[in-house]
Amino acid sequence: MRVTVDYDLCDSTGVCNSFAPEVFELDDEDLLHVRVPEPGAELWPAVEEAARACPKLAILLPGDRP
Repeated sequence: MRVTVDYDLCDSTGVCNSFAPEVFELDDEDLLHVRVPEPGAELWPAVEEAARACPKLAILLPGDRP
């Protein structure tokens, strides 16, 4: 399963990074990057939590809006 970020919505707050640092990271310029676009099953609970916590709802999981 693939995780993507809608960068038009993303404010790079880093909330997702605090929930799933293995998957999301902020670079030196505080821009968000998806480190692991297809995380394994063991990381999905953290990814789903990060998506729910995102203040802009910018994290897209399978089945979310296009």
